Amino acid sequence: MSKLNFENIDTGRIDEIQESVESNSSIIMGIVNQIIEPYCKDLDNYVEFIHSILADGENPPTSDELDDFCLNLSTLIYIAGSMCEQLGIRDDISKAVYKETYHKARASLDSGTVADKDSLAELYSQQEQITNVCYNRAYKIMRSKIENAQELLSSCKKVLSRRMSEFELTHMQR
Repeated sequence: MSKLNFENIDTGRIDEIQESVESNSSIIMGIVNQIIEPYCKDLDNYVEFIHSILADGENPPTSDELDDFCLNLSTLIYIAGSMCEQLGIRDDISKAVYKETYHKARASLDSGTVADKDSLAELYSQQEQITNVCYNRAYKIMRSKIENAQELLSSCKKVLSRRMSEFELTHMQR
């Protein structure tokens, strides 16, 4: 196994590549956020609301607030789950558009090696591939947000349940 020779690394070129990656990533992240925003805006806002209440360490959420969290989170997760599946459809369609464009481009090339034809078809369908990447990431992020909101809901239920048990124990001891 050979060792890397770090003496020949062009740090200036690496910086350029990193800058390009960051620039392109921020464009893609902007597109992904634009896709996701209408689907999970309400869920995001409510989770932020919960976070703001939890951030006040001196005043833990009341049982009524926990009840509210449970009811609203359940409803918002239900709605977001449905919307996530709609986003999944868009992901599937964008993938089909990418494949169709790629295969049409590939089929239209009469000369060159297989690798050359594949490379040219990839270049020709790059915009469709990037669009598919955006929808795919948006779907995955949306699904992750729903899963995390379900964990938050589960935590709220556990805290509420613990409080009810403590109340019952205190009430029985009287």
